[in-house]
Amino acid sequence: MDRTRPLTLLMAGALAAGGLAALSPAAQAADTELARNGGFEAGLDGWSCSAGSGAVVSSPVHAGTKALQATPSGGDNAKCTQTVTVKPNSTYTLSGWFRGSYVYLGATGTGTTDGYTWTQQAADWQKLSTSFTTGASTTSVTIYTHGWYGTPAYQADDLSLYGPGGAPVEIPAVPTGLAAGTPTSTSVPLTWPAVAGATSYKIYRGGTAVGTATGTSYTATGLTPSTGYSFQISAVNSAGESAKSAAVTATTTSGGGGGNGQLPDRALVGYLHASFANGSGYTRMADVPDSWDVINLAFGEPTSVTSGDIRFKLCPVAECPTVESEADFKAAIKAKQDAGKKVLISIGGQNGQVQLATTAARDTFVSSVSKIIDEYGLDGLDIDFEGHSLSLQTGDTDFRNPTTPVVVNLIQAVKTLKAKYGAKFVLTMAPETFFVQLGYQFYGSGPWGGQDPRAGAYLPVIHALRDDLTLLHVQDYNSGPIMGLDNQYHSMGGADFHIAMTDMLLTGFPVAGNSERVFPGLRPEQVAIGLPASTQAGNGHTSPAEVNKALDCLTKKTNCGTYQTHGTWSGLRGLMTWSINWDRFNGGEFSRNFDAYKWN
Repeated sequence: MDRTRPLTLLMAGALAAGGLAALSPAAQAADTELARNGGFEAGLDGWSCSAGSGAVVSSPVHAGTKALQATPSGGDNAKCTQTVTVKPNSTYTLSGWFRGSYVYLGATGTGTTDGYTWTQQAADWQKLSTSFTTGASTTSVTIYTHGWYGTPAYQADDLSLYGPGGAPVEIPAVPTGLAAGTPTSTSVPLTWPAVAGATSYKIYRGGTAVGTATGTSYTATGLTPSTGYSFQISAVNSAGESAKSAAVTATTTSGGGGGNGQLPDRALVGYLHASFANGSGYTRMADVPDSWDVINLAFGEPTSVTSGDIRFKLCPVAECPTVESEADFKAAIKAKQDAGKKVLISIGGQNGQVQLATTAARDTFVSSVSKIIDEYGLDGLDIDFEGHSLSLQTGDTDFRNPTTPVVVNLIQAVKTLKAKYGAKFVLTMAPETFFVQLGYQFYGSGPWGGQDPRAGAYLPVIHALRDDLTLLHVQDYNSGPIMGLDNQYHSMGGADFHIAMTDMLLTGFPVAGNSERVFPGLRPEQVAIGLPASTQAGNGHTSPAEVNKALDCLTKKTNCGTYQTHGTWSGLRGLMTWSINWDRFNGGEFSRNFDAYKWN
């Protein structure tokens, strides 16, 4: 968050250049054909096509009597996939015959460099071929073909994956350990242990399939308050689907409060410039409008980058002539809390870099933040680390098991604070898209050709603290274009950007293209959309009409435009803005629009 000017624009949208892989050497005698139904003579058996885009046709065909025809749309590239069992440290040749424009053939999950090839235009059948070598622990890969958004249908036939055969694929075991988390009035979060060999999971409610998940969590949404529900899951791979798990039951709340007992079902979060002044003017705590449910005090700042020692002081009188006294400030905080509001200390901001590189800095962070919380009687902590506060060390490639000290120490520090203050401790985070969604493409390596270890660096923190996290409100502004789950780049300032970025948080996504490391989606009540309150507050200001379109799409699946979400999240918590001061400066447009929006 910027106290005096918009954050530096982060150019996160550069495409990574990828050359075509060289053809593999001649296959040895032990090599076999591994693609199932590559000629589509058995229809789509073995293949899965996105958005129902694939069909089998009898003409044109390259050989035999049938071929695949897949039709892209404006929001779908007609991707057809098959997961194949392979051997580690082995070389494979992938090939096929194609007709159409902008047709791609490739493989993912190889454990090394994923190979692909494409043709810009094939007026008649054209053969495409590429090769790849599997990694030391790779036992399956996903082969695919797809077209391009909005282009005409393409045809594919005689697809082949040739190389050493792996062990036969077996239907996964029945999942165990399915558990229901804390329900809200309209949603129930579900989690379960991973099942060996499963590539996805089907979720059943009352015996009827209601969704799928690639990770080990799912949130059932759109439920009725004060109602009991029964859930089961099954495990799926290319061999088929397991039997359903044992059922778990959960009852939604009455709707009178937030699912975690701390926040209302719909919450408006804002930052209050408490320690400094800028062009938006100073706002006293007592003058914060009632619209704001969570008030983040900006900012607690370090005495030095590496000390871990955080201090907070009200804006000096010389800078803020209308600042209230310490006593009045504390009394106003208490009055807000008595009215059901939450007041947090926010650590960081653009100018407040915090690097907890040592255990000593970690412990100092805990003690100094505790002192601020205790002195002002606050409800919790907001983490607003920016700049180089979080950067990944070389080799820290698994967000589930981070090794970088500044990441590990932050996680440990926050867990210590949570344990000290208990269940009522409110924990929020406000990372930039660069630190979160950019992990979809890059994790610990930057998009500019060189290394930028900040890309996706918040992911291990969010993942490790997901059970303690009250609310994540990523800053959907001051950002370059980001690739969404539709493999398209989205730019800030309109509904489409907020829909795509929020859909990623709720659906989950593979980290840096690694299909084995899927960042699981958060529960909708843990997510709010972060926006600037006015054109002066940051790049990427979004008009009220576009904000409402984004909320319509995410919570009702209406007004979605070209991006199609992977679910409907009626339990989405709300909105965050930088800042309360800028909203007042802009006549309260942001908060008035939130108050007037019809969620149901």
